[in-house]
Amino acid sequence: MPSLARLAALLGGLVFCASAAAADVDAESYGFPLANPFEATIATTPPQLRPALPADDAIDQRDYAVRIRPDREFELLKNFWPVTKLQYRLAQQKGRAPLIFIIAGTGAHYSSGTPEYLKKLFYGAGFHVVQLSSPTSYDFMAAASRFATPGYTPDDADDLYRAMQAVRAQHPKLEVSEFHLTGYSLGGLHAAFVSQLDETRRAFDFKRVLLLNPPVNLYTSITNLDRLVQTQVEGIDNSTNFYDLVLGKLTRYFNEKGYLDINEAMLYDFQQSKEKLSDEQMAMLIGTVFRFAAADIVFSSDLLNRRGLITPQGYRISEGTSLTPFFQLALRCDFDCYIAEQLVPMWRARYDGGSLNQLIDAASLYALEDYLKGSDKVAVMHNADDLILGPGDIGFLRRAFGERLTLYPRGGHCGNLNYRVNSDAMLEFFRG
Repeated sequence: MPSLARLAALLGGLVFCASAAAADVDAESYGFPLANPFEATIATTPPQLRPALPADDAIDQRDYAVRIRPDREFELLKNFWPVTKLQYRLAQQKGRAPLIFIIAGTGAHYSSGTPEYLKKLFYGAGFHVVQLSSPTSYDFMAAASRFATPGYTPDDADDLYRAMQAVRAQHPKLEVSEFHLTGYSLGGLHAAFVSQLDETRRAFDFKRVLLLNPPVNLYTSITNLDRLVQTQVEGIDNSTNFYDLVLGKLTRYFNEKGYLDINEAMLYDFQQSKEKLSDEQMAMLIGTVFRFAAADIVFSSDLLNRRGLITPQGYRISEGTSLTPFFQLALRCDFDCYIAEQLVPMWRARYDGGSLNQLIDAASLYALEDYLKGSDKVAVMHNADDLILGPGDIGFLRRAFGERLTLYPRGGHCGNLNYRVNSDAMLEFFRG
């Protein structure tokens, strides 16, 4: 029989080992039905497995606008851009409550599908909710970004932090008991940097921060998504392009249904039909959406900084100007092109930056490893089959977060955020 001291030491060792281990969820007990990561990313969770959410008319919410960059306002008014103030959405409870900021993913507007879902989830649980556009969206770049060249995450986080402070200042009578923060996809990476920034600035003193499917190595994630556009798809040749193929499938599907209704539930049902997309077609669809987001960043950053790469310098754009030729030109510039032509030159000029690898390290979760290891309030939820992860990324998450990493076996990229199991886990985290 071991002595009491020895037994205590053994128990202490077991507790220590348990606290250092990530919460890996096994596939059998998890129950998420989509094992294909492309399908999960596009169709997300079957409707019957989603949580109950409050209806829009049950939420006290409004869209607001706050002036953050008055120095850019005159320039934008002369241009075609209607964005002179940063818009955001606030859903507020009747009395004192915790407030959670939601940061959108790549290129996403604050009112897009995933921020709306998360708003309903947290509002239903008693939170005030603020929805913010991604720093990579054209509206944020125009109204809130100092350099309008997103991709250097410390700058993006600084811009977000200033926007959050401006939002808070606009609602002095809103009763807030404590502040929380979350973001999904690229917004998850931004949330980590904003949290670290708040450790010194202390405007919010966030109680809990949750990163949902964030990139670990930003460049790896970008490369993974960009490569999907290059997928070889059967049935596409000189006479039939990808869009014709997909639209043909959708047309036949709706003809058989007898009505037109495009929503997330439809996408799941579509993938159960005989018209379902193949893995290659789904990969190209995901990659195409990402490429469109990249083109928007390329065009917006060039125009706002008057670099002359897409829009010739001195060329006047008004509301009546056709943007098609500029968008076509921007589509030819993928993220590697954007990084080489706009992001790296800006970074080197402003910060005396060095190599591309140094930029990647500074803009990725690597830069925060020590902070993440020592911050108990920051947690991450990810999927083992996420399309944006690369070799070594899950190992990094295990080292940096320990037991604060919840790793689901499937779900693709953010495809299981609206699964009941995930939503319950999110609420449990923020409730403590």
